[in-house]
Amino acid sequence: MRPFRVLGIQQIAIGSEDKEKLARFWVDIMGLEKVKTFKSEMENVDEDVLKIGDGPHAVEVDIMQPVDINKKPRVHEPKLNHVGLWIDDLVKAVEWLQEQGVRFTPGGIRKGASGFDVCFIHPKGNEDFPLCSEGVLVELVQAPEEVISAMR
Repeated sequence: MRPFRVLGIQQIAIGSEDKEKLARFWVDIMGLEKVKTFKSEMENVDEDVLKIGDGPHAVEVDIMQPVDINKKPRVHEPKLNHVGLWIDDLVKAVEWLQEQGVRFTPGGIRKGASGFDVCFIHPKGNEDFPLCSEGVLVELVQAPEEVISAMR
């Protein structure tokens, strides 16, 4: 039996060579609220965190550009970079998924742009871990108690 639950969508992340073009659409045209900016040389990302909705049902739209377009990870390829899922028990989820043969990206569980613990399921499997998200990068995000309670 699975020792965790997927509670809902935490975020979608969209990449581009120029996040200002994304901001013109998502903020200026669509009216999403910019919450903060996050930059990480290690993750090769310069992103703005936008928000749809409020409270525990809010969903982030992260618009991203690479810090260095020639380095990996290439946060602008593909344009829909990844989908983030709220998880009620991230540690148990990662342990169980690895036991099933799911491949994760390097880096393990770490703090994400919004301060939650996160890790990523690799879009491609390998010999040791053949299960993957089949071409889509998936971020697992530890849900705070407020979200867990609201999503019960």
